Amino acid sequence: MDRDVESVRKIGDILNDQNKQLAERFRALFTLRNLGGENAISCIGKSFSDPSALLKHESAYCLGQMQDERAIPLLISVLEDDTQETIVRHEAGEALGAIGLPSSIEVLKKYEHHPVQEISETCQLALQRLEWLASQQKVEEASRLRPNPFSSVDPAPPAVETSVAELRQILLDQGQPLFGRYRAMFALRNLNTEESVLAIAEGLKCTDSALFRHEIAYVLGQMQHEASIPQLQEQLAKVSEDPMVRHECAEALGSIAAEKCLETLQGYVKDEARVVRESCIIALDMCEYENSNDFQYANALGKMQGDAKEGLVKS
Repeated sequence: MDRDVESVRKIGDILNDQNKQLAERFRALFTLRNLGGENAISCIGKSFSDPSALLKHESAYCLGQMQDERAIPLLISVLEDDTQETIVRHEAGEALGAIGLPSSIEVLKKYEHHPVQEISETCQLALQRLEWLASQQKVEEASRLRPNPFSSVDPAPPAVETSVAELRQILLDQGQPLFGRYRAMFALRNLNTEESVLAIAEGLKCTDSALFRHEIAYVLGQMQHEASIPQLQEQLAKVSEDPMVRHECAEALGSIAAEKCLETLQGYVKDEARVVRESCIIALDMCEYENSNDFQYANALGKMQGDAKEGLVKS
């Protein structure tokens, strides 16, 4: 067997081994995302039979970020599977939008009016992203959009920048279309200042959409600015909040990785909501990485190679 194929298979075995620690499985998942290719997609696909909604949701996210059209049939099957948790189906729809090919339009239209709000809103956003990618508007805006400093494939393009105050007004206007508010959010993120962080954090108070609040928390995690810690802590503490939002707040705190984040996360590792307590476990692992000398979080391959070398030395 080809050495690279064998390496991918071994990492896939870690991902799909339910006896492994969740943090180790997450590292394997992100390693597969970084390696890419058909075999990595196949390994990730096997994880959708796992009992952990958090792991499956992250698998769908990774497939979207890989932007490999070979993942589209798999993601469609996950979106259409009504036995999967909402957080997983939502992420599959978002991933189809991230890959950005017209072949996904039909299935996204099928679910754009789904009775579960998080699924319908996700598919509407994905369709609008596809429409924007194919539009003259994209061509006209290309030179005026600030590049994304975080290298993620986002569910909406950033807005053409105005002032923080104007972007904040759009972001918080619950009467505006969600796609425009997402665009304002990503424009504020790309500005990457304390003022823009605080403006984004106000979005956690918007009551109209759990999907929107969850994306706010995700973006704050990307920015890793300590100014957002109090707002993230407050939302994580709300047991009435949608677990989709609370889980993303936990992971954001893990990305920021300040000492006060660590203390907060330790208080929720036994939360009643499985997706929240598992997120805290992963977030604590992220905290450990952020405060370590490790070069790369997703380095299951390097660890395997290191273990192999150690075995040779011992033998």
